[in-house]
Amino acid sequence: MSQDSAAPETGRKLSGRRRREVVAVLLFSGGPIFESSIPLSVFGIDRQDAGVPRYRLLVCAGEDGPLRTTGGLELTAPYGLEAISRAGTVVVPAWRSITSPPPAEALDALRRAHEEGARIVGLCTGAFVLAAAGLLDGRPATTHWMYAPTLAKRYPSVHVDPRELFVDDGDVLTSAGTAAGIDLCLHIVRTDHGTEAAGALARRLVVPPRRSGGQERYLDRSLPEEIGADPLAEVVAWALEHLHEQFDVETLAARAYMSRRTFDRRFRSLTGSAPLQWLITQRVLQAQRLLETSDYSVDEVAGRCGFRSPVALRGHFRRQLGSSPAAYRAAYRARRPQGDTAGPPGPVSGPPALMDSVVPAQLPGARRAAAASSAAGPTATAAAPPEHGRQHADAFSGGRAALPGQRSAP
Repeated sequence: MSQDSAAPETGRKLSGRRRREVVAVLLFSGGPIFESSIPLSVFGIDRQDAGVPRYRLLVCAGEDGPLRTTGGLELTAPYGLEAISRAGTVVVPAWRSITSPPPAEALDALRRAHEEGARIVGLCTGAFVLAAAGLLDGRPATTHWMYAPTLAKRYPSVHVDPRELFVDDGDVLTSAGTAAGIDLCLHIVRTDHGTEAAGALARRLVVPPRRSGGQERYLDRSLPEEIGADPLAEVVAWALEHLHEQFDVETLAARAYMSRRTFDRRFRSLTGSAPLQWLITQRVLQAQRLLETSDYSVDEVAGRCGFRSPVALRGHFRRQLGSSPAAYRAAYRARRPQGDTAGPPGPVSGPPALMDSVVPAQLPGARRAAAASSAAGPTATAAAPPEHGRQHADAFSGGRAALPGQRSAP
């Protein structure tokens, strides 16, 4: 679906006591202030002078206050859960911890709102609250790439897609981390009031009306912490250390002494990702690093990352990063400050080193790989993870959606 198209039909008629122009934002103690402030700024400020239709904002406490947020600040919400009954849109900006269950009263309020036709929105880790309420069952959804494997593992009926900046499934919408919340809020304004209104709001916020690309460029090699105690950990570590060799998922399954079908099922249950998707993404990430830190030709990079041909590298690279390998290298070098010697100036010998910050230390061989990575240099496309919810440093990967940055229901 085009990003400028109307949202899919929700199938539910809005209850008579709810109003489309009323937006309730549900805040919890421990939530990060940046994500919390996004819907407050988008829907809570009168910008009619700039051609942006006005919403009525209700800031609701999802639990008893005071609500403590980033930096020890305390917030007092003017409304409680009862105010959600008037809203046509309910936004959960973020959840304080992906390991903690949300309050039952807040989950009940979200379910009632959805049953009465309200549009429910989860920004970043707010998707965990929507999933806990059962609102994502059988639906496509996204969240910050770092937490996507945990969301997929904990709620297997949710179709988690960490490639997207946001997913619009009609009456339930979710976004990736932090700034992607702005993308989704602008999409809501665009859906409600058209492209011109969303563009006017974007100019006021000094942000692009819509960003191209998804989350692929920010992925790293991390895997859920739980995999360290699983027998598959040794197979995963071997794969990361041998990316320069040509092997496929059947090879990994054989090393795990499993059938391909059993291996696929076990791998997905542990990581939230299909093994083929994961393996391709690791090869593309390795190609990124070599393009950044060496003078290998694109053909040589393809061979050193286990791709069967440069054509295969170029296809997967473009699907995941929206750029050709040559264009990516040129853009990276143009951005790098003069005198930056983070990476080796020329080709290096031996198998490609692994990035020390993204291989779980408990994986067999991870310490050896970390030691080998000292000359690898930083990866320009890795985004710093948000401060909240650092309990899991997860990554989940996949192919490219047809429309960059957004997935909507057909």
